[in-house]
Amino acid sequence: MAKVAFIGLGVMGYPMAGYLKTKGGHDVTVYNRTTAKAERWADEFGGAFAKTPKEAAEGCDFVFACVGNDDDLRSVTTGPDGAFHGLKQGAIFIDNTTASAEVARELHAAAKEKGCGFIDAPVSGGQAGAENGVLTVMCGGDQDMFDKAKPAIECFAKFVGLMGESGAGQLTKMVNQICIAGLVQGLSEAIHFAKKADLDVEKVISAIRGGAAQSWQMENRWETMNAGKFDYGFAVDWMRKDLGICLKTANDTGARLPVTALVDQFYAEVQAMGGKRWDTSSLIARLENADK
Repeated sequence: MAKVAFIGLGVMGYPMAGYLKTKGGHDVTVYNRTTAKAERWADEFGGAFAKTPKEAAEGCDFVFACVGNDDDLRSVTTGPDGAFHGLKQGAIFIDNTTASAEVARELHAAAKEKGCGFIDAPVSGGQAGAENGVLTVMCGGDQDMFDKAKPAIECFAKFVGLMGESGAGQLTKMVNQICIAGLVQGLSEAIHFAKKADLDVEKVISAIRGGAAQSWQMENRWETMNAGKFDYGFAVDWMRKDLGICLKTANDTGARLPVTALVDQFYAEVQAMGGKRWDTSSLIARLENADK
């Protein structure tokens, strides 16, 4: 059993922290900007809550975070009352936020100066993956720190892998989001086309789902997309944040992402339609909205 802190109890962090307590058996203290949510977590799982990230991190072996973006991450780590001010020597900070590779490298260096470890460890699998403890975790950092942290990370994951040095986890998550953007747009166009061609969408999907067109998106989202229901996971606002990171990194590295850039603009149209909190499969809504 380790002493663990978890910072950020959103739709992902809340159940992830829960698995560290229930599956890992760790002594878990949580922090959330809304204290009432931290109190609720502590009541539900039998852990403790702290009033600042620094307080949560004090004396911990591992400190996890899952917050919104680079600025949020800096705030809860190196900002006033940030967790880095409470880290003990040898502690490891594991960041599950989807953020930039730059901030990962920055915080890795800052942690090293304190004699601590830092692993960028963004996750894939969405809210359902977090709630079921089957996330994919893509890590960047030092091998020795990864080896120490891996058993704790495995409490809420089905796969945990070290992708390379600091920042490699975030870069791998960008690859993941680039793939998803294209897949969701393709599936949206396919369902839209099938409807326009007066095909039975259920029969069409049954025919193609076992072949080369198969994907997680098809298996898990075609029915809700066909029904125009978009309350099943990762929000458009967050996807646009992630794609923005992808496109900036592509610009910095010289990579060309024409489809990703186009899909990002399609998501902007979904936002303008009022779909900021719809899930990412809502790309189909802009196609069908054009008919109205």
